Amino acid sequence: MSDKALEVFKSIALFVAAGLCEIGGGWFVWKWRRSGWHWGFFILGSAILVLYGIVPTLQDEMFGRVYAAYGGFFILLSFFWAWAFDGVQPDRWDLIGSAIAIGGVCLIMFIPRRQHNPAPDPSRISVS
Repeated sequence: MSDKALEVFKSIALFVAAGLCEIGGGWFVWKWRRSGWHWGFFILGSAILVLYGIVPTLQDEMFGRVYAAYGGFFILLSFFWAWAFDGVQPDRWDLIGSAIAIGGVCLIMFIPRRQHNPAPDPSRISVS
């Protein structure tokens, strides 16, 4: 597998992991609050949501690009989660919209572009 293919695979895996953490954690909190599930599900959901905050930091791209692109995966994964766990099947428009969003993700994350100049590391700035 080429380095670029491995980079794309890693990025997609991290988007899926982040999505499952955000949607799964939010779903447990939702079930606790809206369906009267035991308070332990609130704690579990909250812990998973904290993990969601960590997973995107493992991406190699800058914050804005990662979070913008993640939105496309969130859309698709939300529909699949609702289908798998709540029995609500997405319709064709849900799937078409999700495909458009994933197409946008591919443009944002995987189209080659010139390297960006990252902001300077504040810990390396010397004040003389």
